[in-house]
Amino acid sequence: MKSTIARFGIRALSFGAVAMASMSTVLAAEAEGGGKEESALDKWVIDGGWTMIPLVILLGIAIFLVVYCLMSVNKNKFCPDELRGQLITLMGECRVRTAIDLATNSPTYLGRLVAYSLPNIDATRPEDLGKEGVEDAVADFANNERAKTMFAIDILALVGSIAPSIGLFGTIQGMVGAFGTLASSGQADPSDLAKDISVALLTTFWGLIISILAIPAFFFIKKHAQKLEADCVNTVAEMMNTSINVINAEAQLARIPEGFGGEEGEYAEGAEGEYYAEEAQV
Repeated sequence: MKSTIARFGIRALSFGAVAMASMSTVLAAEAEGGGKEESALDKWVIDGGWTMIPLVILLGIAIFLVVYCLMSVNKNKFCPDELRGQLITLMGECRVRTAIDLATNSPTYLGRLVAYSLPNIDATRPEDLGKEGVEDAVADFANNERAKTMFAIDILALVGSIAPSIGLFGTIQGMVGAFGTLASSGQADPSDLAKDISVALLTTFWGLIISILAIPAFFFIKKHAQKLEADCVNTVAEMMNTSINVINAEAQLARIPEGFGGEEGEYAEGAEGEYYAEEAQV
């Protein structure tokens, strides 16, 4: 995953360099051409100045991370229903080795979790099968995997936090330029002020757009990843409880008394008394 993000980062930087060169060319052409009618690209992107280059790069990274995380953090890659059902069925039959083999062949989060934790089962303790050791292995695996799962999600949060700051930087730059123009000439041409104001407004606009895209996506994907992780952990707990209940079924039934008294007990006792009374009369 880190290598994929690194490759994308290199491509984003290359795109930024190309965008910078293209923007410089367009600005030079506009300066030579004079009063051309502005296109939508000029109005919404290029007029923002060089500060738009990192914002465009951040926008591309944010879109990529949202798509990548939505494709990675899904039920089929964490806790597929088919695998879950098969593992619970095998543990209900106490076929632990078969369950481990099945999990080892699955690249899913649940498969790797089961393959890591089930070898800690202690068959010499039929009363709980060494459940504490399995739970410790589950916690250890979850802690190690959480860092990998959250890597791209945390970068998405970082992008959403940085973008408004870059937009604010562009705003300050534009306002400084506008006041500088007024201070130098006393009465500036509105077209000169418009360029500085465009820098001030467009960078803030795009910074907020990126933040509005990235921050809600971060919270949604993070909560979804936590839910899927909890489903996998609960599945392992259910598998262990299933095997423990099967192994100790007779002992558990032996602890359950036949009756607890009350109306049913009184009825049974009364019926038994009537039976013996009738038998005595005969």
